Amino acid sequence: MSIVRDDETLDDLQLGGLCVIQKKEGFRFGVDAVLLANFAKVKSGDRVIDLCSGTGVIPFIIEGKKSPQYICGLEIQQDMVEMAKRSVIYNKLEEKMQFVNGDLKDESLLKDLGRFNVVTVNPPYKLKNSGITNLKDKDAIARHEILCTLEDVIKACRTLLKDNGRMYMVHRPDRLVDIVTLMRKYKIEPKRIRMVHPSAGKAPNIVLVEGQRDGGKFLKWDEPLYVHKADGSYTEEIEKIYGRIK
Repeated sequence: MSIVRDDETLDDLQLGGLCVIQKKEGFRFGVDAVLLANFAKVKSGDRVIDLCSGTGVIPFIIEGKKSPQYICGLEIQQDMVEMAKRSVIYNKLEEKMQFVNGDLKDESLLKDLGRFNVVTVNPPYKLKNSGITNLKDKDAIARHEILCTLEDVIKACRTLLKDNGRMYMVHRPDRLVDIVTLMRKYKIEPKRIRMVHPSAGKAPNIVLVEGQRDGGKFLKWDEPLYVHKADGSYTEEIEKIYGRIK
């Protein structure tokens, strides 16, 4: 069996030779996934689960940077899970990484998966009725709240987290009030927020949020992260996150 198919690419993550399989056309991971994997605090003994995992880029980056004990990716679209499983085989990570085809609204499935120290999630950003027409469109499913809502995601995080476990989410700043309100509803206390700006002088277009299951009330704001310099090139911090400079 060929691990990489004709309509796919094998993309080097620049992390110790780790690669991820993606479609040439269609949904491909972006800077938000890379930022989330970098933002998450993961220890070597942790059990980690990534929700809305797609082709698994966040688990592979976390593995390359932080090498936890075990990583699971949960994704509802079967073809993406199948690609992620082939990436596991290619990277020889069968002993410590698993991808599951399932729905994060399925309580019995979540309980079967067990509890985790860390949950990461890059959920669909756009509200269900915001200009969407084709509900079977795989790009649309990744970007719009068609198969799960923000509340479904945060409720799942609550179920999956161990006591004092940490949730890490990347989203859009215009949903921040919804995110924080729902986290409090499900007793995941917001602990850290970082705004990501396209460049200096521009409004943020990405927000990174850390929460703790049953955590105490204390919120820390990180310094803003700027993606581009004035000339359009990446900032030094982004280059470091991508591993291009030390």
